[in-house]
Amino acid sequence: MIGSWCTSAVKAVLRQSAPVTHGLIILCCLIFLIGPASGLSTAYGTGDELLSAQRAYFERWGVVPVELFAGAPRAAATPATALFVHGSWLHLLGNMLFLYVFGAMAEERMGHIEFALFYVGCGYLALLGYAAAHAGSAQTLVGASGAISAVLGAFLYLFPKARVTSLFPFLFFLPLRFPAWLVLPFWVSLQWLAASRDSQGPGVAYLAHLLGFSLGFLYAWVRFRHPARVKSPATATEGENQS
Repeated sequence: MIGSWCTSAVKAVLRQSAPVTHGLIILCCLIFLIGPASGLSTAYGTGDELLSAQRAYFERWGVVPVELFAGAPRAAATPATALFVHGSWLHLLGNMLFLYVFGAMAEERMGHIEFALFYVGCGYLALLGYAAAHAGSAQTLVGASGAISAVLGAFLYLFPKARVTSLFPFLFFLPLRFPAWLVLPFWVSLQWLAASRDSQGPGVAYLAHLLGFSLGFLYAWVRFRHPARVKSPATATEGENQS
């Protein structure tokens, strides 16, 4: 059934104007569904056996800072593989929502190949920077948050006047529309405050979020500062990401 779903999804992606964005979403979802974190496969066991399988899975494909900088075999590749691994349903759905909302327009502006390289490159550097700041940590880091934050940074530069419909839980999820230049810096400020309060070291990778956002904005500024930025207003819909 998964094979049939995957084939249909790939065909649908090829017909889209943003195949990289939609392909990344499908790939991340598929990896999560067949992995132990989803809890859907009985092949990984239950209870303590499942927890053990999840730890081994995250350590194999995620970033472990102390191993990365100790030169452990295959560790250099983990900031790339970790981009496609998520720790929970909430982690996955939050990240994919942001990628779906903001990725397509950024991809259309950059082009498919450039966007793919941008996504992986910025995501890799964001996770690498986070690992460097916690070089002695043995805690595993996974997720696409750094790469998606880079997409948000690029989106802010490319489409500063885009109207973003945001769902704020403290306002009873009322759909309120704000310009991207207001919503995205507000998101960055929340990440900064959260990072400054994180005195326990690695956990939620707020620093990776900030690094990714900065890298994405800087890349778009360097790459597109001479040609005129997109002038026509755009619309997007944003949900809250707790990951």
